[in-house]
Amino acid sequence: MVGLTPLLTPRTVAIVGASKTPGELGNVVLKNVIGYGFTGGIFPVTSAEQEIEGIICYKTVRDIPAQVDLAVICVSAPNCPAVVEECGQVGIKNIVVVSGGFKEIGPEGLELEKKLLSACHKYGISMVGPNCVGIMNTHVPVNASCSSVFPYQGDIAFISQSSAMLTSIIDWSKSNHLGFSQVIGLGNKAHLDEADFIEAIAKDPMTKVILCYIEDVNNGKHFLEVVTRVAKQKPVIILKSGSSQAGAQAVSSHTGELAGSDLAYETAFTQAGILRARSMTELFDLAVCFSYQPVPQGDRVAIVTNAGGPGIVTVDAIENSGLMVARFDKETLDALRANLPTQANIYNPVDVLGDAQSDRYGFALETVLKDPYVDSVVVLVCPTAATDPENIAQTIIDLNQKYPHKPILAVYMGGAVLAESAKILARARIPVFTFPEPAVNSLAGMVKYARIAETNTQGEEIILDDVDQNKVKAVFYDVIRDGRSVLLGSEAAAVAEAYGIPAAPIKLSTSPDEAVALAEKMGYPVVLKVASPKIMHKTDVGGVKIGLTNSDQVRDAFIEIMENVQRYLPNVIPYGIEVSKMMPKGTELIVGMTKDVQFGPLIAFGLGGMYVNLLKDVSFRLAKGLTREEIQAMISETKAFTLLRGYRGERPADMISLIDMVARTAKLVTDFPEISEMDINPLFAYEDGVSALDIKITIQI
Repeated sequence: MVGLTPLLTPRTVAIVGASKTPGELGNVVLKNVIGYGFTGGIFPVTSAEQEIEGIICYKTVRDIPAQVDLAVICVSAPNCPAVVEECGQVGIKNIVVVSGGFKEIGPEGLELEKKLLSACHKYGISMVGPNCVGIMNTHVPVNASCSSVFPYQGDIAFISQSSAMLTSIIDWSKSNHLGFSQVIGLGNKAHLDEADFIEAIAKDPMTKVILCYIEDVNNGKHFLEVVTRVAKQKPVIILKSGSSQAGAQAVSSHTGELAGSDLAYETAFTQAGILRARSMTELFDLAVCFSYQPVPQGDRVAIVTNAGGPGIVTVDAIENSGLMVARFDKETLDALRANLPTQANIYNPVDVLGDAQSDRYGFALETVLKDPYVDSVVVLVCPTAATDPENIAQTIIDLNQKYPHKPILAVYMGGAVLAESAKILARARIPVFTFPEPAVNSLAGMVKYARIAETNTQGEEIILDDVDQNKVKAVFYDVIRDGRSVLLGSEAAAVAEAYGIPAAPIKLSTSPDEAVALAEKMGYPVVLKVASPKIMHKTDVGGVKIGLTNSDQVRDAFIEIMENVQRYLPNVIPYGIEVSKMMPKGTELIVGMTKDVQFGPLIAFGLGGMYVNLLKDVSFRLAKGLTREEIQAMISETKAFTLLRGYRGERPADMISLIDMVARTAKLVTDFPEISEMDINPLFAYEDGVSALDIKITIQI
């Protein structure tokens, strides 16, 4: 795709459908382009007027005597395809279709939208919208939108799928003195989407942080490729609303049951390095902190307060968020002890007492800022009879300028008494909060991003050259030819073997004698299970016999299982009886896969057996691009990790073999997208090696 620089920073703008009538879309957009300082060429296009606002009008884009960087289309939906076609013919490569009346109104509108997209592809046009607010760039400046307000200049980029959300936020930002670099309304995102703009804005030197409000992702693969790269350059913070319709829908496997509708987005965001906001408040709290303050170098937080209770609340919030309450060095403690009142607490949190003026605040704050074991500071001010909030605010500002590499967040816990001083701080680019918890949550987000940014690579993608894809293809061919979607246990075991996934031997027998022969070859004890994709819970129909130690038991078990199935399910004809080697007991785990429409296969890991749905101790990762480092992290997120490391004297499990086994499962489901579900449950982990006992695979036919 051609770079979006001319679209985001145009030198010439045409408004197609310009109008003199106040309130009409073409009039609003034209006045916005004119009224907010755009110094480039402005070309109203309309056959109804000779001039508007003193600017010459042109009947069509063909008549414009200059190259147009950006055309903003404001005509009715039925007329838009012809306008886009005409733009393409004259070489206009960037358009914003503000007009509505497309797929948001139903099938008829969708057909019109397809025509727009077809013309864009035909002429290599980049299109924003349709049905969007438009775009704004405060540093050009240009307001190529139908918004009634234009934001202050700043370094926050905001990309929104919702027009109402976008205009509301801009209006709110004006009263809160928050500035933006660029504002993008995606609308129906028929062509350009959030990933395209994230990629383009990452190169903008005037933008420090990228915010997104989205309801869905069109192209999961492209989105992840872009954002994973950009998140290492600039913070990307996303508020994803609604339950995903593209989420995992499978319900026939344990993994599918555990995968909620929003899980794929959560997993994708985590792996890509995106900070996910849970509310609009959190989205813009984070934006303000990244915009105003430096990224902290670590997770050690100091607290300076004039009240003990709020200080304790802040300590709790820090520990609950995964940050560290800083431990001061001896020099810091000695200085605080020597210069603060004897009643003051010199250990973190530093309580300067309720009668503290700006000088005492300033001494305590500077002392902890100089401490090498402090990465950031939260300053709390509660209104007391002695509090001088405005002078305290100025002291905070002065010290923030003196120590620019350590972020300071202020918590002014009050209302009218502290309101003016809070404004002073905000204007000086000090984030101000009313309560400690949002401040600490924002600081935790900044620390999380610092870890993302300092990690140059998440590890190399796993490459396995000892797998047998042809063997798997042959198994799937036989299953599909048989009209089935669920593999038999013996078939699943063959697939596992082809990919080097350690599994208990499983073979299909069709007679008691054959079952005995297989058992003798495997070695006792063995397990017999009925082989039928129509029987989901085999034990409920007497279809499983375990701990068989000789040929007589195997022969009797075969006959009994067949009789049980005939009794309980007379219409089901089994394929036979599967014989499997009974493995020694190990730590019971589950490794599974479920498919997401946008992001592809999701790998699950956690406690298996009877604990799967009881404890739901499972973590997820996207299979595509999964690294051994990510697998290690996934395992460590679960309670199972405690058992695997060796619990109460038990020997630790073979982590190398376990990681390799998860890697091979990820490779299998990535190589074969027709696999829609997969469960390995239980998987036994041993001191030496692992073994899959029960493997379920479902494929799309």
